[in-house]
Amino acid sequence: MKIVKNLAFAALAVAISGSMMLTSCAGGNSPKAADSTAKAGNDDDNTILGAGATFPNPLYSKMFSEYNKTTSLKVNYQSIGSGGGIQQLTSKTVDFGASDAPLNGKQDSALSAPAIHIPITAGAVVLSYNLPDFKDTLNLSPDVLAKIFLGEIKKWNDPKIAAINKGVKLPSLDIQVAHRSDGSGTSNIFTTYLSKVSKDWDAKVGKGSSVNWPVGLGGKGNEGVAGSVKQTPGCIGYIELAYAIQNGMSYARMQNKAGKFITPSIASITAAANITIQQMLRYL
Repeated sequence: MKIVKNLAFAALAVAISGSMMLTSCAGGNSPKAADSTAKAGNDDDNTILGAGATFPNPLYSKMFSEYNKTTSLKVNYQSIGSGGGIQQLTSKTVDFGASDAPLNGKQDSALSAPAIHIPITAGAVVLSYNLPDFKDTLNLSPDVLAKIFLGEIKKWNDPKIAAINKGVKLPSLDIQVAHRSDGSGTSNIFTTYLSKVSKDWDAKVGKGSSVNWPVGLGGKGNEGVAGSVKQTPGCIGYIELAYAIQNGMSYARMQNKAGKFITPSIASITAAANITIQQMLRYL
């Protein structure tokens, strides 16, 4: 299933386009910039302030480091979540914000000048899990995934999970769900997918950057969710693929519409992103 622009489901995960947002009046040098991000280090005219999505932060860290080497300009980027990036861009405490989901009408109207969205990258949201002594790769279907996050499937050896993991011994562990506690573009993408594949999820929870989660523990940023999964036996959470790889974490194969279980990888994500993106006026 592919969802164009900020959502492209790779039948394994959600491939998204992170974007940077600029306004003609955003200003890290503004005298009104009084919050912690603005104080974080705009020491001179060679520093650009940014804040927002945790999803692309591994890429941004590398990009901004290389940019500094060739230009001597510093980019001080605070990985605080898409919601925080939008909020700080609105309050003019940063030069740019980053969000996995574009601004909605309400957010647009709160700005003192129009925002320009610049698509930067695409990545994948994967379902990472912590099952000690489990050596196989877990298979998940859209229906099973929705039921886990609704709290309806409570054990890892539930018959519904066992049915799509034949021949595999699943542990008799309680399922612990980890989700974002902050306003998150990653949550927006994940819940939008669940709303499309599960009528129950759509009716009971819906989609958005912040939702009322039926069950689970909240973590701030991709880093927080990854930490919860890594530290909690029986835990499952949604994170960007780079965080799973960097932390040596296991992540599931997702079943696509054809019934095949797809492994998240650079190749499968690239294949999912190989689509024509409809031109939108808010993007360059």
